[in-house]
Amino acid sequence: MAQKPTAKKSAGEDPHFAQAVQNYEAGLRAMQERKFDKAKAHFQKVLAGTARELSDRAGVHLNACNQHLEKASTQFKTTEEHYDYAVSLINIGDYVNAREHLEKLSKQVPEADYVSYGLAALDCLTGHVEESLRHLSEAIRHNPVLRYQARNDSDFQNLAEDPRFTELLYPDPGESAPNITPEESL
Repeated sequence: MAQKPTAKKSAGEDPHFAQAVQNYEAGLRAMQERKFDKAKAHFQKVLAGTARELSDRAGVHLNACNQHLEKASTQFKTTEEHYDYAVSLINIGDYVNAREHLEKLSKQVPEADYVSYGLAALDCLTGHVEESLRHLSEAIRHNPVLRYQARNDSDFQNLAEDPRFTELLYPDPGESAPNITPEESL
């Protein structure tokens, strides 16, 4: 017995398909208006539905929305906010992206002690001892208080036994004091 080919239901015949088309169109409009959160919600509804004809296209647009949202989330109002983001990347172990952000910050604010400190920590964590010591020295030169912070920072544990690290964190007190002769102290 031969079966009759079933014709695809049009949007007017299938209310679920009609709803999927409405969500798809609403998602496209929201994308054009650069309202990616709203567009994302509409495309997710299409994917959750039964309209396979639209699901593939909605998936492509959903990926584009996610990319725009991710890019927007990495735009920073201040250099401090950008630095905090780089530190969060270090904390999750994304050292490559953290380095990119810290190097970008280093070019934007070359005298920022916290950027040098962040690079020192990252260099230490990634086994770049010489660079770590150089960046840490630079950070301490800009802000001597960082010497105390580095003493308790677990990011520098790889340098704990290095005498150069110890010299940076515990300088000879006689070096920073001015040379005073016995006659001048009277």
